[in-house]
Amino acid sequence: MEISRADDAVACFNCGFSCSQAIFSTYAEQLGLDKQTALKISGPFGGGMAGMGDTCGAVTGAFMAIGLKCGKTIADDDDAKRKTYELAKELVERFKALHGSIICRELAGCDISTPEGKREFDEKRLGSTLCPKLVRDAAEILEGIL
Repeated sequence: MEISRADDAVACFNCGFSCSQAIFSTYAEQLGLDKQTALKISGPFGGGMAGMGDTCGAVTGAFMAIGLKCGKTIADDDDAKRKTYELAKELVERFKALHGSIICRELAGCDISTPEGKREFDEKRLGSTLCPKLVRDAAEILEGIL
């Protein structure tokens, strides 16, 4: 039985990589970028942008994959820019429909950028319960729109 990209992304996350790394690196190779480079590029986006609790890393990782596939490489390629933005907005709409937000601290119900919030995140084991679900959902949405 073939493993899905969503399963690959969750497995990557469960191995210790961030949500952004799990998503972006799972899609990078099929889009022409090696996994190691993808892991490096997406590293600072985990935990809601460098652990600041802002935009969920699963979402930013998906944005990077969308950009890698569709992003413009010529300054006046407005069609590529429009397509990239449309796909990113669709991803956000679908993710919000499932989870109500794309903001890490709202999704987690605690602010991981503070010591108290990080402690609550750890005590509730959100990194092993909530986050894999967010990674899976972002991967499945991304798979559907790419």
